[in-house]
Amino acid sequence: MFKTLLFALLIIAISFALLAITIIIKKNGRFPNTHVGGSKAMRKRGIKCVQSQDKDARRENPMRVSESSKR
Repeated sequence: MFKTLLFALLIIAISFALLAITIIIKKNGRFPNTHVGGSKAMRKRGIKCVQSQDKDARRENPMRVSESSKR
């Protein structure tokens, strides 16, 4: 049982080390932005991620018509 746990921790440690090396060797030192909103082609087509669409929908609209009638 202990050997299996030690082996699993060793694999995880090697994975983290390889990810760190990838970050260090890369030109900007960052992972590429794979988010939908980070793609120029998607923005050009008007495609947004769900979170951005939700944020835009919740934004206060100054042109809205008030539904409450105060008489």
